[in-house]
Amino acid sequence: MSPPDTDPLTAYLAADGFLDPLLEELGPGVEIHDRLVLAPGPVRPAAWAQNIWPQVERIPIASIKDGARALKARQRNWGLWPLAHFRRAQLIQDLLPHVGIKPLVFPTPVPLAPFGSWTLLEPDLMLASAVSTSPFRHGEALFVENREAPPNRAYLKLWEALTVARRYPGPGDRCLDLGASPGGWTWVLQQLGADVLSIDKAPLDPAIAALPRVTQRQQSAFALKPEEVGPIDFLCSDVICYPARLLRLVETWLASGLVRNFICTIKFQAETDHETARAFAAIPGSRVLHLFHNKHELTWIKLEA
Repeated sequence: MSPPDTDPLTAYLAADGFLDPLLEELGPGVEIHDRLVLAPGPVRPAAWAQNIWPQVERIPIASIKDGARALKARQRNWGLWPLAHFRRAQLIQDLLPHVGIKPLVFPTPVPLAPFGSWTLLEPDLMLASAVSTSPFRHGEALFVENREAPPNRAYLKLWEALTVARRYPGPGDRCLDLGASPGGWTWVLQQLGADVLSIDKAPLDPAIAALPRVTQRQQSAFALKPEEVGPIDFLCSDVICYPARLLRLVETWLASGLVRNFICTIKFQAETDHETARAFAAIPGSRVLHLFHNKHELTWIKLEA
């Protein structure tokens, strides 16, 4: 049996339905296995990856037990990405320590323990990385949902963004919610104890507007001037607009120096505007990623150091 491959290799798990934007980001010279894309070298910028395996090994195995031993020798917590040879792969996974995966109760922090990802490419060849970039198994951010209070499911995006950022607004914080209607993000911020100024031409859901510490203004987010608002702890935006227009809005608020933290959804139309996404990523201290609860959109996060 030959030794494991030692050439640098990274695996990128495309967000479901968004393999093409990931391939456009990564460029040529990749190896595609359904949603899992292998690229030589260290990690590249890849916002459309739901999860990244940065330390990939190709591990030859002689048997099911040999495969389980190889994984356990590297670390304890493993998640199988089922790609091929499903029965054999599951038998290997069954020999590994059980890791219970339960939906997270927001705002419980996600565990810090590293989570390895692996798959079986051939009956005698595993692909594995002892660490991955997402704190969730396979990047699947599952929560115990609230199906009664929020007016829509957009609240899950903000739950996920705050959980990934590991920072939450709280009592005494001032939050600005741009493009707020019907109020899913306003509800999240208010429930965390923050004071929320909600901006949208359309009204909030009446139940959200009636919550304490919520103030709504029915006006365009793009007509709002920073000096009219003053210091903001979290600027959150799920506003529907072209990415370049959102970038100009963000640049205005950045220049004001009045905002400590940003969480904004970059929404795309028919085409993916990679150029503007890269411009967001180039802002110092920024992160651009595709959340599990995003659609044809990315989330830009910039936190105060």
